[in-house]
Amino acid sequence: MLVGIAVSAADPSGLWGTLKEAAACSSALSGVNGESSANELVQAVRTEFENSDGRANAQKALRGRFAAAEPSDCVARSLACLREVSIILDAKAPRDAAAFKAWLSGISQEVAEASVEGAFLGFGGMKVSDAEKATLAEIAKSLGRSV
Repeated sequence: MLVGIAVSAADPSGLWGTLKEAAACSSALSGVNGESSANELVQAVRTEFENSDGRANAQKALRGRFAAAEPSDCVARSLACLREVSIILDAKAPRDAAAFKAWLSGISQEVAEASVEGAFLGFGGMKVSDAEKATLAEIAKSLGRSV
């Protein structure tokens, strides 16, 4: 959820765009998009996300992290949390870390591509804005991945 928040907050795209980005994040988290993973850690997180208690726990933790945050704060807070996640993964699950980080990066890309940025009445705009591209690079850096 952190990568979705970071990308969406990097370049807010109005109500409809935000809804599309949230749906893309949710679909990617649950594997609805048809992507499967042999990585046990990814599967465990997906299973937990499909459980209403698991989602509620994640939402509660996010509310605590993002209380009274502005969109620009959300990006910085998300990146800080992702750095923590990267450190924990490397220490606690070194065999699964690379695949899990790749999964998170993939989710961030799906969210970035979910809505056209800068369009007016459905015309113009770009698939991934410069702010989103910069945030995708920061996400990769926070996860210790090369861009």
